[in-house]
Amino acid sequence: MDLKQLTALVTVAEAGSITRAARMLHLVQPSVTRQIRMLEEELGVPLFTRTSLGMTPTPEGSLLVDRARRVLQELDRARAEIQPDPGGIVGVVTFGLLESVVEILAEPLVRALAVHHPGIDLRLVTAYSGHLQEWLDLGDVDLSLLYDLDSSPSLAVTPLVEEELWAVAPPGSDLSPMTPVACRVVLEHPLVLPVPGHGLRALIDRARSTIETRPQVAVQVNSMQLQKTLVRAGHGWTMLPAAAVSRDVDSGLLSGAPLREPRVTRHVVLGLHRGGRTPAPVQAVAAEVVRAVRRLVAEGVWTGARLSDGLPG
Repeated sequence: MDLKQLTALVTVAEAGSITRAARMLHLVQPSVTRQIRMLEEELGVPLFTRTSLGMTPTPEGSLLVDRARRVLQELDRARAEIQPDPGGIVGVVTFGLLESVVEILAEPLVRALAVHHPGIDLRLVTAYSGHLQEWLDLGDVDLSLLYDLDSSPSLAVTPLVEEELWAVAPPGSDLSPMTPVACRVVLEHPLVLPVPGHGLRALIDRARSTIETRPQVAVQVNSMQLQKTLVRAGHGWTMLPAAAVSRDVDSGLLSGAPLREPRVTRHVVLGLHRGGRTPAPVQAVAAEVVRAVRRLVAEGVWTGARLSDGLPG
């Protein structure tokens, strides 16, 4: 197998069809088909299930796509680091962002890197903390925001902020950011919750366990954006990090208030691989993340957050 075949494989998997993949690669469709067929003949297994709706990787195909994606990412990284650039640090860095802080952190970070480290090719991915930690362990991301995680033999963790959860309700529910609300009040309403196993769900369940009530769960979802959409439509209340909803509350799309009795918080940390030399581009992005977090908290943009003790300057 060669790089052209691996590139075609990954592109078809991401595009979902030979036609779209060929368009993305600026190739004719038969050329992409031939690359996939050659791979299948070499390995002796089908890599895609072909239907009228498109191309779906088989289990064997999914395994090879994961490996091929990492190979291509490492080659991109090596190419960027080898090419001379008198302007400073160069390289490819993949950074994992918690879904709840995308709106406040992504743009300032991209802007800061464009000014201070234009040679860094930054790639942002977003997911829940559990998925991000898995990607970090696998090497799919170079560094990532995580929460409620301590350092481990494989990961070095830098505490960033402690942030509080808010009660979140449909607009017009008379919640105010200036007036905290008891968790018991939230539990009196139908709830729109993350699915079990999600870290945020664990925080909410822990708070629920301290209150003798049996709340009604209206729906469970695996997307924070979907949580907000369903709450906004009146399907229930929920609990979310303040940073994830403060702009919606300010614009009147949602109602929100800090939670009390009990106060519910989580600790956001920055995780990197432990051991070996941390590449200069990854160090540069980590430093910019810390600086951006400091600014966001100091300026009040990261609502409901305070800097963790010992956060480096």
